[in-house]
Amino acid sequence: MTTTTESQTYPETYYVGAYWGPRKESPPECAQRAALFLGMLASCDPFLAQWYKFARSRKNARQHPLMPPDAPTLTEMFRRGVNRENGGPVFEDLGFRIGIHNGGSAYDDADLNIKCGDYSGATSNVCVLSLPRPGRGANADRVLTAPVLTDVVRSMVLAWEPDWAFATSYAYESASPKPGSAPFSLGWITYLSPQRGPVPPLPSPVRIEPVEDRGTLIILTPERFTVANPEHVALARRVRGLLASAGLMQPTSS
Repeated sequence: MTTTTESQTYPETYYVGAYWGPRKESPPECAQRAALFLGMLASCDPFLAQWYKFARSRKNARQHPLMPPDAPTLTEMFRRGVNRENGGPVFEDLGFRIGIHNGGSAYDDADLNIKCGDYSGATSNVCVLSLPRPGRGANADRVLTAPVLTDVVRSMVLAWEPDWAFATSYAYESASPKPGSAPFSLGWITYLSPQRGPVPPLPSPVRIEPVEDRGTLIILTPERFTVANPEHVALARRVRGLLASAGLMQPTSS
């Protein structure tokens, strides 16, 4: 994981993640959500419009395209991604995992990892999108912007119906981890489901946007959020405090 010290030497790296609790879903149901998400990702930016199954090499991977979203192939991938011990029984309650990538070059690429259908309650269901490293190509400068990542988070929300989601940098997550009892982390762009309660007024330049009837987006800064900017870090600290004062950082009741 990137540290704050590293971020002073190398550009910060970013990812988008969505997280939700126990939800029993079948491989076809997971595939339907994944296909919806991939279709919406394609409209966010051309860099996110092509996806491939993992293979032994990037060259070989391009022989296994998944776009336009191929529900039967995705269904089979989820079926094969079942949790089981070697030669042992399937752990049905642990759901299914798949990983795909967009075929980009090293550091100028994106990976997507999904775990869904877990109803054990032991760990979260997740959808995590890693993003290109700044300085490694033109894609990062275009993708790592508030408008594009807001669209990506919104797409995750509409496809996966998570409890919360965010776009953040590894460096900020490492420097300012959430308390163990908190129900979510605050990122550059954060989504909260309606179950968390109403988001209070927040200071400029923070923007608050609804996601249809699904909840609320909080966009901290219009420019790229970075731990190298002390004003960004101070703003995030203030917003976190306001959310805590409004009761949104309290543990979710079981």
